[in-house]
Amino acid sequence: MTDKLFFDTDCLSAFLWVGNENILVKLYGGKIIVPQQVYDELSKPFIPHLKQRTDMLVDSGHANIGQIMAGTEEHMLYITLTSKPDRGFRVIGRGEAAAIVLARQNNGILASNNLSDVVPYVKKYGLQHITTADILVEALHGGLITEKQGNAIWANMLQKQRKLPGASLTDYINGINGIT
Repeated sequence: MTDKLFFDTDCLSAFLWVGNENILVKLYGGKIIVPQQVYDELSKPFIPHLKQRTDMLVDSGHANIGQIMAGTEEHMLYITLTSKPDRGFRVIGRGEAAAIVLARQNNGILASNNLSDVVPYVKKYGLQHITTADILVEALHGGLITEKQGNAIWANMLQKQRKLPGASLTDYINGINGIT
C-alpha cells in the first residue's frame, strides 16, 4: 500500500492499548494520519499513555496530525456527518467523521473498526477501508508477526475491550478463507 491511512480512534487505539504500534510503523510508517479530532480523543487525561504513544509516532515522523480547515467543503462535510447527516444516514462520532473526510479529500484509506458507523459512508464515497483485523493479517502475511504472536496480540486487544470480529486471529483468517 502506498496511500496514506487515516485512522479513527478505535482502530489506532487498538494498537496503542497493547503497545503494538510498531506493527503500524513497520507497515505504514510515514503514511499514518491521525486526524486532530482523533488526537484530541486520545488526549483525555485518564488515558495519558495513549497520547504519549501517539506523540511518539508523530515526533518520530511515522505519523502526522491531519487537519480539516474551517470554512472548506471538507469542514461542511464534517459538520454534516457529525450533526446533520443526509437522509438514511446516521450521525457519527467526530473521530470517524474526520477520518472519513480526510480519507476522501486525500484519496486515502480509512482505518476504522466501527463498521456500523463507517460502512455506509465508505460505500457512498467509494473509500478504501481497512480494520485492525485486516492490519494484523497484513502483518502476518508480511512476516512481521507469526500466527501465534497475532493470536496473542488479538487476545490482548480483546482484554482491553477492543472490538474484533472473532475470538482469535486464526478464527478470523479461517473465516476469510471460508473455512469453518
